[in-house]
Amino acid sequence: MQLRPFEHFSRVAAQSVHTVFTDIDDTLSLQGRLPAAAYGALERLQEAGMRVIPVTGRPAGWCDHIARFWPVDGVIGENGAFYMWHDAQAHVLRSRHWLAPDQQVLARQSLAEVQARILVEVPGCAVASDQFCRLYDLAIDFCEDVPALPATAVDRIAALMQEAGMTAKVSSIHVNGWFGDWDKLAMARLMLAERYGLNFDQETDRLVFVGDSPNDAPMFEAFPNAVGVANVRDCLARLTHRPAWITQAPGGLGFVEFADHLLALRNA
Repeated sequence: MQLRPFEHFSRVAAQSVHTVFTDIDDTLSLQGRLPAAAYGALERLQEAGMRVIPVTGRPAGWCDHIARFWPVDGVIGENGAFYMWHDAQAHVLRSRHWLAPDQQVLARQSLAEVQARILVEVPGCAVASDQFCRLYDLAIDFCEDVPALPATAVDRIAALMQEAGMTAKVSSIHVNGWFGDWDKLAMARLMLAERYGLNFDQETDRLVFVGDSPNDAPMFEAFPNAVGVANVRDCLARLTHRPAWITQAPGGLGFVEFADHLLALRNA
């Protein structure tokens, strides 16, 4: 499928958008940092009346902070294991988890054995530095805090997780694995229905997703208005589904480009 420049996105389509979902790593961030302009773009989208919801593989501990302090309407974390939002009226953080409490315990108990095997069989990888604040998944670092590993090593990490019965997804920095049937798309559907009373399939033309990596493929497939920031080109060979649109700039700068164009069309 041809990737169309987002600058050609239509005014009519822009006017109808009511919710923007976005990945974080290498979509909002740039070279491992969150640019102020990207953070500001989140706020400008929200102030323009759109819901803004990050959808990330990052852990529950990060999502607690994001839901409380970022200019967002909620956050989906650990690749769809839960969503969190700050209840402004009650002044409390609330969360909805895919698994029931008893299932959560069982899922966590099996992670250590898989972790040990991966660290032995794939030299150079490491447990992600944010693993300590994860609830449900195992994150194996292949290029964030370790020298970048070749694609064969990344594939081996994912294969070992799958052999253990886990769901495995490759992001731009980690391989994430978990015991469960959720993903980013499943929880986005559930969040729209439970929090906003919206049927995902009836709203797709009014939704946008922005992403960059292989674990965003289910979102790219489901969202007609899916946007890839420019660095998505680096993983096209690994994508089972591609975004419809692409920005000229990478990472957080691409997100700013997306937000600027969307807002300009809505204000035209």
